[in-house]
Amino acid sequence: MPELVLARARTQGKMRTLFVHSARTAVAVLASALAAQPVGLPEIYWAPITTIVITQSSLGAALAVSWQRFMGTAVGAVVGAIIARGAGHSLLVLTVSIFALGVLCAVSRLDRSAYRFASITLAIVLLIPRHEPPWQVALHRFSEVSIGIVVALIFALLWPESEDPK
Repeated sequence: MPELVLARARTQGKMRTLFVHSARTAVAVLASALAAQPVGLPEIYWAPITTIVITQSSLGAALAVSWQRFMGTAVGAVVGAIIARGAGHSLLVLTVSIFALGVLCAVSRLDRSAYRFASITLAIVLLIPRHEPPWQVALHRFSEVSIGIVVALIFALLWPESEDPK
């Protein structure tokens, strides 16, 4: 009988933790979208998406993933703008650029996480056709992600993630 009571208490604790986590994530996503709207960026959905990625972590993990996401997005945006302006948009250009980006990240001592975020940003800049100049697309992408990172870090500080009950 005591085991049943303990199991029920653990289940209720997990449900409470999941509820709080869901509420925390939803409020952070709303704050991120509201923070991005007045800036007037064309694809503000990247701010809440970034907030979702970052908000899934504890404060320590959020800081680490935020720095990697920030650096990777910056590198991917710069390289993407340069490549799009000089070499255009094609799968061959993307493939060579992704490889070169990996080498650049390694030389810059950025980790695989930064390389992943750099590659995503590069692919978005190179593969999605737009009428704006590549540097503007890259700057918008970087700005949208940065807003999401800042909001997620604010939430990690003000409303830290609790540990899952065992």
